[in-house]
Amino acid sequence: MTDLKTDISERIFGEEPKDPPITLEDFKQTASASTLWHVAIGPSDAYDFSPALDGSAVFAACADGTIVRLDAANGNQVWRINAGERLSGGVGAGDGLVLVGTPKGMVLAFDQKGRALWKSRLSSEVLSAPKVKDGVVVVRSGDSRIFGIDAVDGKRKWVYERATPSLSLRSAAGVVLDGGAAYVGFAGGKLVAIKADDGKVLWEAAIALPKGATEIERIADITSMPVVEGGMVYAVAYQGRIAAVDRATGRVQWNRDISSYTGINAANARVYVSHSGGAVYALDYNSGKTYWRQGGLLNRQLSAPLAIGPYLALGDLQGYLHYLSRDDGSFVARVATENSPIMSQLLDLGNSTLLAQTRSGGLYAIAVK
Repeated sequence: MTDLKTDISERIFGEEPKDPPITLEDFKQTASASTLWHVAIGPSDAYDFSPALDGSAVFAACADGTIVRLDAANGNQVWRINAGERLSGGVGAGDGLVLVGTPKGMVLAFDQKGRALWKSRLSSEVLSAPKVKDGVVVVRSGDSRIFGIDAVDGKRKWVYERATPSLSLRSAAGVVLDGGAAYVGFAGGKLVAIKADDGKVLWEAAIALPKGATEIERIADITSMPVVEGGMVYAVAYQGRIAAVDRATGRVQWNRDISSYTGINAANARVYVSHSGGAVYALDYNSGKTYWRQGGLLNRQLSAPLAIGPYLALGDLQGYLHYLSRDDGSFVARVATENSPIMSQLLDLGNSTLLAQTRSGGLYAIAVK
């Protein structure tokens, strides 16, 4: 079954697109995007990695075990170590820790000088970045269990598990920590809020309901990170819906039939969605009403969107970063990195600058003005 899950995931969002990507059209650039610095980290192989920012430090990792610390301002390397084993998830940073996961189900913790602190064994491979806040590391394993780990010594504090559908997508979706709660999306379209200190369930919400005649058609998995904004949590499911959930009660306030594999972003009373087919939507916070739709990036396997000042940034399968106007969705700038897919999570560095990691191992700081 695992091979089938991986095969389906690769056909949906793999190296070979199911449908050919739309040809990019020229446009008059009204903003300027340029590379501030670029560092080679190493290939991600079959895994998704995302850089992490902690103060002025950027941490990044790749599949061969490499972990680096860079100066966010200029990309200068502070240190580079090897974890001693292959990696499959990361990076998480905070509370003085740098966290990564391995295909053998280990969470590895280092201090910010790159010294190993502890290891903690989970039930299966770690495909997403561990998160840490208030002394608790929360991490998802490949079998969709959620673990709470003591940030000091790596001892297990709690574990949350639930039944999953017989067929689900292999996903690098992790957890979001906010206000003492961990928000996690699951196969079958469920969003769950869990107390980070003890693992107790606060609420469960149905984002999408599986539908269709076959198991593949009935896949409605949340394969991307939820977004917490104000009093709401926003989540989206592949072959399903996007929904706004009251974070206090777990009640769904609105939903729309929009499918996404890589995710959403929220800022200034709008929710932005990378549709699984490549369209980009801007929706109203309170109602889900569409403000605009951009269809010029179809089948380009877009990253999750990232709001950068007045712009919306998205990476694609050919290594381009696209900047759209947040007002109307029109193209304002485009910049090339390398001919390699940009991974699903872009990182906001502040000062109108983002960080993008490519599948072949490049880390690019891109500024727009």
